[in-house]
Amino acid sequence: MTRFAAPIAEQIWDMKYRLKEADGTPVDGTVEDSWRRIARALAAEEKNPEQWEDRFYDALADFKYLPAGRITAGAGTARSVTLFNCFVMGTVPDTMAGIFDMLKEAALTMQQGGGIGYDFSTIRPRGAMVHGVAADASGPLSFMDVWDAMCRTIMSAGSRRGAMMATMRCDHPDIEAFIEAKSDSARLRMFNLSVLVTDAFMEAVKADGSWDLVFDGKIYRTVEARDLWNRIMQATYDYAEPGVIFIDRINEKNNLSYCETIAATNPCGEQPLPPYGACLLGSINLARLVDKPFEEGAGISDEALDGLVATAVRMMDNVVDVSRFPLEQQAEEARNKRRIGLGVTGLADALLMMGLRYGSEEAAAKTEDWLKRIARAAYLASVELAKEKGPFPLFEAEPYLASGTMMEMDEDVREAVREHGIRNALLTSIAPTGTISLYAGNVSSGIEPVFAYSYTRKVLQKDGTRTEEEVVDYAVQMWRDKFGDADLPAHFVNAQVLPPEDHVRMQAAAQKWVDSSISKTINCPEDISFEGFKNVYMQAYETGCKGCTTYRPNDVTGSVLSVSEKTEATPAETPELAQEASEGAEVVYMSEPLDRPQALEGATYKLKWPDSEHAIYLTINDVVIGGHRRPFEVFINSKNMEHFAWTVALTRMISAVFRRGGDVSFVVEELKAVFDPRGGAWVQGKYIPSILAAIGGVIERHMIAIGFLEGEGKGLKTDPTAKVVGLETGRPGKACPSCGQFELQMVEGCMTCMSCGHSKCG
Repeated sequence: MTRFAAPIAEQIWDMKYRLKEADGTPVDGTVEDSWRRIARALAAEEKNPEQWEDRFYDALADFKYLPAGRITAGAGTARSVTLFNCFVMGTVPDTMAGIFDMLKEAALTMQQGGGIGYDFSTIRPRGAMVHGVAADASGPLSFMDVWDAMCRTIMSAGSRRGAMMATMRCDHPDIEAFIEAKSDSARLRMFNLSVLVTDAFMEAVKADGSWDLVFDGKIYRTVEARDLWNRIMQATYDYAEPGVIFIDRINEKNNLSYCETIAATNPCGEQPLPPYGACLLGSINLARLVDKPFEEGAGISDEALDGLVATAVRMMDNVVDVSRFPLEQQAEEARNKRRIGLGVTGLADALLMMGLRYGSEEAAAKTEDWLKRIARAAYLASVELAKEKGPFPLFEAEPYLASGTMMEMDEDVREAVREHGIRNALLTSIAPTGTISLYAGNVSSGIEPVFAYSYTRKVLQKDGTRTEEEVVDYAVQMWRDKFGDADLPAHFVNAQVLPPEDHVRMQAAAQKWVDSSISKTINCPEDISFEGFKNVYMQAYETGCKGCTTYRPNDVTGSVLSVSEKTEATPAETPELAQEASEGAEVVYMSEPLDRPQALEGATYKLKWPDSEHAIYLTINDVVIGGHRRPFEVFINSKNMEHFAWTVALTRMISAVFRRGGDVSFVVEELKAVFDPRGGAWVQGKYIPSILAAIGGVIERHMIAIGFLEGEGKGLKTDPTAKVVGLETGRPGKACPSCGQFELQMVEGCMTCMSCGHSKCG
């Protein structure tokens, strides 16, 4: 009998978490082997490792406790990767040398698999004087472009590119350019952006007052606060970015406010961290803990929850000691404060099993109860660890107890901390759990509502064909197993039908007992008014949230998945929710390369790279399909024998991609993003970061010339070889960069593929 609740769960495990040899031979024969590997690795830090290995294994068994993906994939493998998910890098100095030192540190961190955050508010604004060189500063956004290019070239652990968060204070003189950066769809694609909003700014917005834009004590401009707020809101309304982080609240509520100041978060926003801050993540799977699901008296045992939380805290504390770190500063920061981020997943499914409608007052109250129970159990478990192993090195009882979070804690917890100290400075966080939720049987993700109760997933077979399989939400499958084809009860609601206010209510309820923050997406209907949209953010601020991220489908963001309701009575009575993909949602690519015609039209381009003795010649030939030209093959030649191997390889690979058809514009994008660490060159008045980027530029110019691309940064015209199948309503979303399927959905601020589990944010 398999331990997996759904085929997709086993596929995710095999693809992302199963330990294999370099040649692909499995080391973990079963998922039980993976659990044993993790348990053994984390128990090695204990005085009685055999005893704790079994306790740790029991917590992992049946997916009750879900360590974050980096722990699940990396613990016990002896691989040189970090087990930490989240990093905020050091403060960026306002000097050229310091900026590029930070760039190097970012590359080293992403190389080991860490997502990173940066505050770019410390870089002087565009046009400011650079003393000593008689020049004007280019501003923080120009350096963000450099970071973006670097991130494109670094593959993070496994097959995932690194993710980055950039923040900027609401009073920085370049804040307006930062707000509007994502209006260019080709810019800063590797970044999530968030504005650091202060309490003073929010009060100025409410009062319709003025707002100074300041750097290094100098006022550069004064604007109307409400106008600036409206610009933030309009950009988010149109492009889903930037997000908003209530930075004063984060610092006020921080247990470590006496020894650190926070100005940035990790890529998904659930971990506000100081310079070189690091945090690891894990989730209690509430969906697996409900007794008597769908019956009278359904609930979660307090004792079972307390015991699982205590074991999880111990496991996560041990990760601090067994993990590698990209930088020594990160290791020191982690060990001085021993931050962990224990959260939950499967919340919405657990509520469904108890007959509660997600977003209702009753569901919010139950969420608050569960999160308080978890917080209490986590803090008391950390006190027990402090008795045994000592508190975190920077612990100071009185200032720690005077922090915002600890002021809210029950007196018995405060007294225990006062007497014995605490092992971990912060303990709770709610992270994006898209992939590990699929691995656990497609439980609802984090504290999000169920996105779709079922959908059809296309699976690529070895012979190139695709088969379809139904992916069903965990709670819905339990309902089917118990009641057969009986209609789903009225309290079964999903993200598509919930008003934004219900999302905010649930986030605020959870935030009361989460000492870090929460990754949560507030889904808004496309037709929400701009005023209504702004009210969502104001509600989030007024109800105690630490940040706000929304997603409104539109022509720019795309409607990634749509769900229709078919009802026999009223929508509130018998909703049968069925997955519909949007029109154009599946592009059928050429399944086999086209045969090469005897003659093709094309063009040859000469590329002269500075300091190179010989020019490179590119010949690009096109095929005509339906009266339209599209690139079919490339030949790259040079007399420079140092170029021979890579030009032949590039010729073959690019031609193979072109002959498969579909959207091949990514070839240009990837080549233009490559930078040479030895430096690029100025070509025709434009800086090109590498010879490969120059080749990408030539291919792009050719695509524009033949009408395949509209123009630089404008994207593809309609692909004449693409055939749209099957689906009748909605708007096409974006293709998954990993599997090519049009099954991305916004989950906790991060696009996640429902077909293969790929997630931009890790």
